[in-house]
Amino acid sequence: MNRRNMRHNLVRMYSVDACMLTTQILSKARPYNQSFPVSVSSCIHMELSLSSSSLGGPALIPHCRAASPSPVTKLRTQVSNFPSKCSTKNFHQTLGLYGRSKCPNSLSNSHQRRSSIRACAQVGAAGSDSDPVLKKVSDFRDACWRFLRPHTIRGTALGSTALVARALIENPNLIKWSLLFKAFSGLFALICGNGYIVGINQIYDIGIDKVNKPYLPIAAGDLSVKSAWLLVVFFAVAGLLIVGLNFGPFITSLYSLGLFLGTIYSVPPFRMKRFPVAAFLIIATVRGFLLNFGVYYATRAALGLTFEWSSPVAFITTFVTLFALVIAITKDLPDVEGDRKFEISTFATKLGVQNIAYLGSGLLLLNYIGAIAATIYMPQAFKRNLMLPIHAVLALCLIFQTRVLEQANYSKEAIAGFYRFIWNLFYVEYIIFPFI
Repeated sequence: MNRRNMRHNLVRMYSVDACMLTTQILSKARPYNQSFPVSVSSCIHMELSLSSSSLGGPALIPHCRAASPSPVTKLRTQVSNFPSKCSTKNFHQTLGLYGRSKCPNSLSNSHQRRSSIRACAQVGAAGSDSDPVLKKVSDFRDACWRFLRPHTIRGTALGSTALVARALIENPNLIKWSLLFKAFSGLFALICGNGYIVGINQIYDIGIDKVNKPYLPIAAGDLSVKSAWLLVVFFAVAGLLIVGLNFGPFITSLYSLGLFLGTIYSVPPFRMKRFPVAAFLIIATVRGFLLNFGVYYATRAALGLTFEWSSPVAFITTFVTLFALVIAITKDLPDVEGDRKFEISTFATKLGVQNIAYLGSGLLLLNYIGAIAATIYMPQAFKRNLMLPIHAVLALCLIFQTRVLEQANYSKEAIAGFYRFIWNLFYVEYIIFPFI
């Protein structure tokens, strides 16, 4: 019995010392006369549980769990089953073996007791969170980034970069550092056009997005409709000004055509997305033909060259246009539930998820077969040692991923993964394009 009591007393001593150490840390963190509510980016709750049931004596078990962030969380120390006033002579930098505690020994030893200390400590950059203005700016920045649909931004950026790189590789003697600013301004204009198209779609799809994509900023309530309108107007005006001032009337007309097609895709009374054939033709035209032809044409014009097709550029334009067609068909796979609820007619709602998945995979396989055939029949235009193995491997990966989707019984998670995989294939094609 004496040994058990000694174990109880030793563990209580550790716990009280931990309590006092926490209190000292908190008092040093802020002036004593200030209250303890502080902003917290994340909170660590450390629970020290005492139990005398184990054979080896009382167990000291830490439990750490992350609490959801809140704008203001009170920093608190909660101690149960201990006297409210207890002190120790010395504190050490680490919790180790201590000398005898001077805490009053007035606790009953007749029952097994569970005692916990919960410390809520500030983690991360408290300075930025404590300022409501900075927090609002950070939240707005995050909402704007989600509003831009990052996966589409990556496709636009990779595509334009790959085509510019190809034009420069074909004409290395014309490369000038003075063209760098023009290239970056063109890229920014393309991102603005992309932001306008995906943004206007979100404004008119709030109800559908609350079902299909509740994480989008307007549907989630993180971005107001008024702010969204200001953003899309800014994107359209900024993009048109940049293109008009730097790239001439022809490229400006192509850019305006892209914005027009993106508008009638989403905005009533046109809302061409209601009609499957019109919807995927618009997407294929904007992301396939207009982007590739327009960027290559603008790059050659900036180099002082007249436009002419090269075999690699003709290949990538055809390949990506068909690929954009597949993206347009398969993009509705994760949205079937919301589209049916709001009576949006898509190929996925009409033909079923399985059939559309097979259709998309089949079209992409034709794309890869065409790439392999072009390499074989036009060896002077392409690098066979790169084109053949890469497209063969990508085709096998596509077949495997389609099989995975089938084995998952076309669950919502598997469909979303399949759609992400298709976008990854899209990125890879642009990455390898300058080197083929």
